Amino acid sequence: MRARRTFVNPNTGTSMAELEPAWIEGVVVANRHLTQNLFSLQIKADLAPFEAGQYTSIGVNVDGERVAQPYSILSAPHEQPLEFFFYTQLDGQLSARLSRLQTGDSVWVQQLAEGSFTLKQVPAGDDLWLLATGTGVAPFLSIIKSGQVWDKFKNVILVYAVRQWCDIAYSELIEDTKAKYGDRFTFVPFVSREKVEGSIHGHIPASISNGTIERVAGRELSLQHSQFMLCGNPGMVQDALKALEQKGFERSVDGLSGQITLEAYW
Repeated sequence: MRARRTFVNPNTGTSMAELEPAWIEGVVVANRHLTQNLFSLQIKADLAPFEAGQYTSIGVNVDGERVAQPYSILSAPHEQPLEFFFYTQLDGQLSARLSRLQTGDSVWVQQLAEGSFTLKQVPAGDDLWLLATGTGVAPFLSIIKSGQVWDKFKNVILVYAVRQWCDIAYSELIEDTKAKYGDRFTFVPFVSREKVEGSIHGHIPASISNGTIERVAGRELSLQHSQFMLCGNPGMVQDALKALEQKGFERSVDGLSGQITLEAYW
């Protein structure tokens, strides 16, 4: 049974009732610490059907109150257990608690996934550029694993920016995707705080403006053939949006026009 909550319509001042989201109890299957601040949780939970790129809320009870926050789903819609990718914030009460969960522990999951950051919102094209920072790569990994993206686009370019090379997560999945799709999949890593062979030292927006990203990826940013999805640090998202707009690209509205679809984290 789902409870109802009341809110006030800011336009009319009238009270309206809506259903509160349904929560289900999930069980932690694995907690994998990748670096000091990065970890992933695998959670077995009966989530309602969702689309790759969507998110749901994860929560724990603290002093009788449920503390929860939305997180993108990294696993593909057909996969179980569900997987989520986290950054442990030094002052983050929830992320710190989640990082300490162990196999068999319970966690609350909102049953219905939400969000429109999906392939349905992206117009068709030849090349799909996925531009991510940090844990913002999660929805892109879900999209890559879902299979649908390979039917809609000829080529997929995953651009993944981190501070240090050790922060590149899911390298095995990336290598498996390379092996499976060959030249149709291109991986372009960025590292901002150290120089590492095989990666671009710097930031995504600047590489769009100066052409570095095209040279390294071996593909042209084309008004006719390119589509972009941006996810991660709001600073990167906004700066990359500006860099793309300066080249003539436009935001897509409800998947009907333009070349840029975005979602900002935190």
